[in-house]
Amino acid sequence: MPDINQVKQLRNRTGVSITECKKALKKTGGDIEKAREALRKMGQDFARNRAERETREGMIDSYIHNGSKMGVMIELNCESDFVARSEDFKKLAHELCLQIASFSDEETPLLKQPWIKDQTRTIKDLIEEYITKFGENIIVKRFIKYEL
Repeated sequence: MPDINQVKQLRNRTGVSITECKKALKKTGGDIEKAREALRKMGQDFARNRAERETREGMIDSYIHNGSKMGVMIELNCESDFVARSEDFKKLAHELCLQIASFSDEETPLLKQPWIKDQTRTIKDLIEEYITKFGENIIVKRFIKYEL
């Protein structure tokens, strides 16, 4: 049985439910990094299963960089109004705005861009974590970046 502190630590790092954290830790013999990787793979499978579900709710978020020389606007969609109004969904939308603002390579698609906070993962990985966390499909419907 996994130690409660390990479960808490894994939950804080991933945002995944306590039950899933316990399962992952049990499966990996209490190794937090292996459990984190197992949860990431589970999230990818979960996201693939949710990909066809309709996303009619969501939000529009924006970011204007200091000096007002660059700005980003994004439409992020999900399945329910409940998720769309949650603080975590709003944080994801804003994080995506910040990520888009930081990209200099216009040729690389958004989902393949590395996530600035963790260069080993991509934006797609970040979104898949939130899909797992919410249990809903989440898509970036559209975005635009303006620069002077």
